[in-house]
Amino acid sequence: MDQIKYLKTLALLGCDQKPVRITAKDLEKDLKSSDKTVSRNLKYLEERGLIERDISPSGQNVKIAPAGMKLLSKEFADYKKIFNVKEKTELEGVVVSGLGEGQYYISVSGYMKQFQEKLGFTPFPGTLNVKIKEYCFDARKKMEELPCIKIDGFSDGQRTYGASDCYPAKINAIRGYIIVPERTHYQTDLLEMIAPVKMREALNLTDGEEVTVVVGNFDDCR
Repeated sequence: MDQIKYLKTLALLGCDQKPVRITAKDLEKDLKSSDKTVSRNLKYLEERGLIERDISPSGQNVKIAPAGMKLLSKEFADYKKIFNVKEKTELEGVVVSGLGEGQYYISVSGYMKQFQEKLGFTPFPGTLNVKIKEYCFDARKKMEELPCIKIDGFSDGQRTYGASDCYPAKINAIRGYIIVPERTHYQTDLLEMIAPVKMREALNLTDGEEVTVVVGNFDDCR
Protein backbone atom coordinates (compact mmCIF):
# COMPACT_ATOMS: atom_id res chain seq x y z
CA MET A 1 0.00 0.00 0.00
CA ASP A 2 1.02 3.62 -0.48
CA GLN A 3 1.27 4.91 3.11
CA ILE A 4 1.91 8.49 2.06
CA LYS A 5 -1.14 8.52 -0.22
CA TYR A 6 -3.38 7.37 2.64
CA LEU A 7 -1.87 9.80 5.15
CA LYS A 8 -2.15 12.69 2.68
CA THR A 9 -5.80 11.87 1.99
CA LEU A 10 -6.55 11.72 5.72
CA ALA A 11 -4.70 15.00 6.33
CA LEU A 12 -6.76 16.74 3.63
CA LEU A 13 -9.86 15.60 5.49
CA GLY A 14 -8.62 17.27 8.67
CA CYS A 15 -7.28 14.20 10.46
CA ASP A 16 -3.95 15.94 11.02
CA GLN A 17 -5.59 18.38 13.43
CA LYS A 18 -8.15 16.30 15.32
CA PRO A 19 -10.06 13.00 15.21
CA VAL A 20 -12.50 13.00 12.29
CA ARG A 21 -15.40 10.59 11.80
CA ILE A 22 -14.63 8.68 8.62
CA THR A 23 -15.91 5.53 6.94
CA ALA A 24 -14.12 3.37 4.39
CA LYS A 25 -16.77 4.48 1.90
CA ASP A 26 -15.69 8.11 2.41
CA LEU A 27 -12.17 7.21 1.27
CA GLU A 28 -13.06 4.73 -1.47
CA LYS A 29 -13.31 7.32 -4.26
CA ASP A 30 -10.23 9.37 -3.32
CA LEU A 31 -8.03 6.30 -2.90
CA LYS A 32 -9.50 4.43 -5.87
CA SER A 33 -9.79 1.25 -3.82
CA SER A 34 -12.65 -0.89 -2.56
CA ASP A 35 -13.98 -0.22 0.93
CA LYS A 36 -12.61 -3.61 2.04
CA THR A 37 -9.12 -2.66 0.84
CA VAL A 38 -9.39 0.74 2.53
CA SER A 39 -10.47 -0.88 5.81
CA ARG A 40 -7.59 -3.34 5.66
CA ASN A 41 -5.07 -0.60 4.97
CA LEU A 42 -6.39 1.63 7.77
CA LYS A 43 -5.87 -1.28 10.14
CA TYR A 44 -2.34 -1.67 8.75
CA LEU A 45 -1.59 2.03 9.43
CA GLU A 46 -3.00 1.76 12.93
CA GLU A 47 -0.94 -1.34 13.75
CA ARG A 48 2.21 0.55 12.74
CA GLY A 49 1.37 3.54 14.90
CA LEU A 50 0.81 5.91 11.96
CA ILE A 51 -2.83 6.65 12.75
CA GLU A 52 -5.05 6.45 15.82
CA ARG A 53 -8.60 5.10 15.59
CA ASP A 54 -11.56 5.02 17.94
CA ILE A 55 -13.94 2.42 16.50
CA SER A 56 -17.57 2.09 17.57
CA PRO A 57 -20.70 0.47 16.08
CA SER A 58 -21.63 3.84 14.55
CA GLY A 59 -18.29 4.39 12.79
CA GLN A 60 -14.72 5.38 13.52
CA ASN A 61 -12.82 8.51 14.45
CA VAL A 62 -9.41 8.75 12.80
CA LYS A 63 -6.46 10.98 13.63
CA ILE A 64 -2.95 10.90 12.18
CA ALA A 65 -0.46 9.92 14.90
CA PRO A 66 2.84 11.80 15.45
CA ALA A 67 4.73 9.07 13.57
CA GLY A 68 2.40 9.55 10.60
CA MET A 69 2.85 13.31 10.67
CA LYS A 70 6.61 12.81 10.70
CA LEU A 71 6.36 10.73 7.51
CA LEU A 72 4.33 13.49 5.86
CA SER A 73 6.86 16.11 7.00
CA LYS A 74 9.70 14.09 5.48
CA GLU A 75 7.79 13.79 2.22
CA PHE A 76 7.21 17.54 2.25
CA ALA A 77 10.92 18.15 2.88
CA ASP A 78 11.83 15.88 -0.05
CA TYR A 79 9.61 17.87 -2.42
CA LYS A 80 11.19 21.11 -1.21
CA LYS A 81 14.59 19.65 -1.99
CA ILE A 82 13.47 18.44 -5.44
CA PHE A 83 12.06 21.83 -6.37
CA ASN A 84 14.97 23.70 -4.76
CA VAL A 85 12.76 25.53 -2.27
CA LYS A 86 15.18 27.46 -0.07
CA GLU A 87 14.07 28.14 3.45
CA LYS A 88 15.61 28.81 6.80
CA THR A 89 14.55 29.08 10.40
CA GLU A 90 16.20 30.70 13.40
CA LEU A 91 16.36 29.08 16.82
CA GLU A 92 17.45 31.02 19.88
CA GLY A 93 18.81 29.31 22.95
CA VAL A 94 21.60 29.04 25.49
CA VAL A 95 24.77 26.97 25.43
CA VAL A 96 24.73 24.04 27.87
CA SER A 97 27.10 21.23 28.76
CA GLY A 98 26.42 17.75 27.47
CA LEU A 99 27.09 14.37 29.04
CA GLY A 100 30.00 13.57 26.75
CA GLU A 101 27.96 11.14 24.67
CA GLY A 102 28.43 13.22 21.52
CA GLN A 103 32.19 12.69 21.55
CA TYR A 104 31.74 8.92 21.75
CA TYR A 105 29.08 8.56 19.06
CA ILE A 106 30.71 10.89 16.56
CA SER A 107 33.95 8.92 16.88
CA VAL A 108 32.26 5.59 16.08
CA SER A 109 33.67 4.59 12.69
CA GLY A 110 30.27 3.74 11.19
CA TYR A 111 29.12 7.31 11.85
CA MET A 112 32.43 9.05 11.14
CA LYS A 113 32.72 7.50 7.68
CA GLN A 114 29.22 8.71 6.75
CA PHE A 115 29.88 12.20 8.12
CA GLN A 116 33.00 12.45 5.97
CA GLU A 117 31.30 11.12 2.83
CA LYS A 118 27.89 12.81 3.16
CA LEU A 119 28.67 16.06 5.00
CA GLY A 120 32.02 16.66 3.35
CA PHE A 121 34.17 17.15 6.46
CA THR A 122 35.61 15.37 9.46
CA PRO A 123 33.72 16.66 12.50
CA PHE A 124 35.40 17.65 15.74
CA PRO A 125 34.76 14.76 18.17
CA GLY A 126 32.10 16.45 20.24
CA THR A 127 28.90 18.46 19.92
CA LEU A 128 27.89 21.99 20.82
CA ASN A 129 24.69 21.70 22.85
CA VAL A 130 22.11 24.47 22.73
CA LYS A 131 18.94 24.41 24.80
CA ILE A 132 16.36 26.33 22.79
CA LYS A 133 13.96 28.78 24.34
CA GLU A 134 10.32 27.89 24.74
CA TYR A 135 9.08 30.44 22.19
CA CYS A 136 11.16 28.64 19.55
CA PHE A 137 9.47 25.26 20.04
CA ASP A 138 7.16 25.74 17.03
CA ALA A 139 10.11 26.78 14.87
CA ARG A 140 11.97 23.69 16.09
CA LYS A 141 9.12 21.50 14.82
CA LYS A 142 9.16 23.29 11.46
CA MET A 143 12.89 22.62 11.23
CA GLU A 144 12.07 18.99 10.45
CA GLU A 145 10.32 20.11 7.27
CA LEU A 146 13.62 21.45 5.94
CA PRO A 147 15.87 19.35 3.69
CA CYS A 148 18.35 17.22 5.59
CA ILE A 149 21.03 14.62 5.02
CA LYS A 150 20.32 11.10 6.24
CA ILE A 151 22.88 9.21 8.31
CA ASP A 152 21.99 5.52 8.19
CA GLY A 153 21.82 3.24 11.18
CA PHE A 154 24.13 0.23 11.32
CA SER A 155 25.41 -2.63 13.44
CA ASP A 156 29.01 -3.36 14.34
CA GLY A 157 28.22 -6.95 15.28
CA GLN A 158 27.96 -6.17 18.98
CA ARG A 159 25.37 -3.41 19.11
CA THR A 160 23.04 -1.48 16.86
CA TYR A 161 23.42 2.24 16.20
CA GLY A 162 20.40 4.29 15.16
CA ALA A 163 19.90 6.52 12.15
CA SER A 164 19.84 10.30 12.35
CA ASP A 165 19.03 13.35 10.24
CA CYS A 166 21.52 16.18 9.75
CA TYR A 167 20.26 19.72 9.13
CA PRO A 168 22.68 22.35 7.79
CA ALA A 169 23.07 25.16 10.30
CA LYS A 170 25.39 27.92 11.40
CA ILE A 171 26.18 30.10 14.38
CA ASN A 172 27.79 33.35 13.27
CA ALA A 173 30.41 32.33 10.69
CA ILE A 174 30.77 28.70 11.81
CA ARG A 175 28.86 26.22 9.67
CA GLY A 176 27.97 22.70 10.64
CA TYR A 177 25.00 20.39 11.07
CA ILE A 178 22.38 19.77 13.74
CA ILE A 179 22.08 16.05 14.42
CA VAL A 180 18.58 14.73 15.18
CA PRO A 181 18.60 11.04 16.15
CA GLU A 182 15.61 9.00 15.04
CA ARG A 183 14.57 7.86 18.47
CA THR A 184 11.29 8.52 20.23
CA HIS A 185 12.82 9.72 23.53
CA TYR A 186 15.01 12.34 21.91
CA GLN A 187 15.00 15.66 23.82
CA THR A 188 13.53 18.04 21.24
CA ASP A 189 14.41 21.23 23.14
CA LEU A 190 18.12 20.41 22.86
CA LEU A 191 20.13 20.97 19.68
CA GLU A 192 23.33 18.99 19.15
CA MET A 193 25.56 20.57 16.53
CA ILE A 194 28.70 19.23 14.86
CA ALA A 195 31.27 21.17 12.83
CA PRO A 196 34.81 20.78 11.51
CA VAL A 197 36.07 22.78 14.52
CA LYS A 198 35.44 22.89 18.25
CA MET A 199 32.64 25.45 18.20
CA ARG A 200 32.97 26.47 21.85
CA GLU A 201 36.54 27.61 21.26
CA ALA A 202 36.02 29.00 17.76
CA LEU A 203 33.12 31.16 18.96
CA ASN A 204 34.45 31.70 22.50
CA LEU A 205 31.24 30.35 24.06
CA THR A 206 30.55 29.44 27.69
CA ASP A 207 27.58 27.77 29.39
CA GLY A 208 24.57 30.05 29.67
CA GLU A 209 25.59 32.25 26.75
CA GLU A 210 22.79 33.06 24.32
CA VAL A 211 23.18 32.11 20.65
CA THR A 212 21.08 32.15 17.49
CA VAL A 213 21.26 29.04 15.33
CA VAL A 214 20.28 29.60 11.69
CA VAL A 215 19.04 26.36 10.12
CA GLY A 216 18.57 25.79 6.41
CA ASN A 217 20.33 25.69 3.08
CA PHE A 218 23.74 27.33 3.47
CA ASP A 219 22.94 29.65 0.57
CA ASP A 220 20.17 31.01 2.79
CA CYS A 221 22.34 31.20 5.89
CA ARG A 222 24.59 34.00 4.81
